[in-house]
Amino acid sequence: MTGPALPRLTAGTLDRLRPGVAAHPRHPDARIGIVHLGIGAFHRAHQAVYTEDAMAAEGGGGWAVLGVTQRSRAVVEQMRPQDGYYGVLEVDEGVESARVVGAVAEVASAPDEPERVRAAIADPAVGVVSLTVTEKGYRRGGDGRLDLTDPAVRADLQRPDAPSTAIGQLVRGLQRRARDGAPLTVVSCDNLVGNGAVLAGLVADFCAALPPAEGGPLAEWVAAAVRFPSTMVDRIVPATTADDRERAARLFGVRDEALVVAEPFRQWVIEESFAGPVPAWERAGATLTADVAPYEAVKLRLLNATHSLLAYTGALAGYPTIAEAVRDDRLAAAATAFMDSDALPTLVAPDGIDLADYRRTVLHRFANPALRHRTTQVAMDGSLKLPVRLLPILRARLRAGAQPRWAALALAAWMAYVARGRDVQGRPLPLDDPLADRLREAAAGSRRGLAERMLGLPEVFDDELRDSVELRDLLDEHLDELLGEVRPSASGP
Repeated sequence: MTGPALPRLTAGTLDRLRPGVAAHPRHPDARIGIVHLGIGAFHRAHQAVYTEDAMAAEGGGGWAVLGVTQRSRAVVEQMRPQDGYYGVLEVDEGVESARVVGAVAEVASAPDEPERVRAAIADPAVGVVSLTVTEKGYRRGGDGRLDLTDPAVRADLQRPDAPSTAIGQLVRGLQRRARDGAPLTVVSCDNLVGNGAVLAGLVADFCAALPPAEGGPLAEWVAAAVRFPSTMVDRIVPATTADDRERAARLFGVRDEALVVAEPFRQWVIEESFAGPVPAWERAGATLTADVAPYEAVKLRLLNATHSLLAYTGALAGYPTIAEAVRDDRLAAAATAFMDSDALPTLVAPDGIDLADYRRTVLHRFANPALRHRTTQVAMDGSLKLPVRLLPILRARLRAGAQPRWAALALAAWMAYVARGRDVQGRPLPLDDPLADRLREAAAGSRRGLAERMLGLPEVFDDELRDSVELRDLLDEHLDELLGEVRPSASGP
């Protein structure tokens, strides 16, 4: 136990850190240059680390971050008493290292401080707004456009002073910024295909839904002065536990309530399309490119889709974590076969990426027992994740005349997860999904016809997949096994 004697991490206790913990006091001329919407663990373990390293490489503090929470005040209560400082504990099997990050100079709560958030986005000294609000935070409808039937979106269109959605907060801030006219780069860091173009489209949709005299000029200014580069982000960042905080306290010599835990691996690919100056992220290891799409496809199809396969098959088999699922030889063999037989044939290697080497790292990263990434956590929001991660692989293989047996296994495991709702030991499996009610309705009823009913969900599947007899036959075959024995066979689905 840490005991009451340990002081809390603050600017004033940095000198109490134990040897071996890297920390750099915030630059004396630090000023807010980035507003980040959605300051959860992932941002603190990823973009904030790159930004701190970029500021160190530049020798200045002009890109400090104002982190904005979207709902809970928990992060504000963790970070504000610590002057924005927090630790990043990197863990691998038998190895751990730690650093203290000070890139986040201030934190704010969007529900409690809406005026502060809008004023910060409008501040000409701010050159970047970035976002990690998860796929569902973008409030898209089934057609990919802004869901104007969403009550929170409708409310944001009516109340400029207290927007509750990320898109509303961004547009209302841009509305005020347009008075000064300072250009701005808006960087989505969420797992959406072409996330920059998606975000630009949602902003345009919001503007179009405003009264013409208000939204028209704003849309014109945004088109001229704002850039939305696409990005690809990668780092596994599980939820921090009390045990993690105890371990970090022993390592740091101070108590850190804002600690984040991550694997050593990190990657950031950014489209080089900026409205003005941005941090020198490339000097911190980020890749700047004219086209993010090939990098994005590699990550989505090899890493994320395999993650989903292991999450659903692992959860059904009763494994609490991804690392435990990977240690099941049958599940690991299914994941390997999926990558080799179905995912890799759909990919073209981008510059600097060796696909064979990348594929070899995937299961090693997943097998890291120190991360304790929960299968049910990865299984969340399947109706949003699978259309991006898995369904493009199924379409590509079917069009090529191949039989995507292992990709179909991943999809069938999701359907079985929804339909069964319990693992092999009878323990309940949570269905955390924006379409949870629709999914349960489609999954209800007899086992026969389950695949057909699920494929009939237009919010998830297009006509091509819905009408594929070959896909439906493969799903039926897998579902017979998954809903019986639950665990798939490595020798063949």
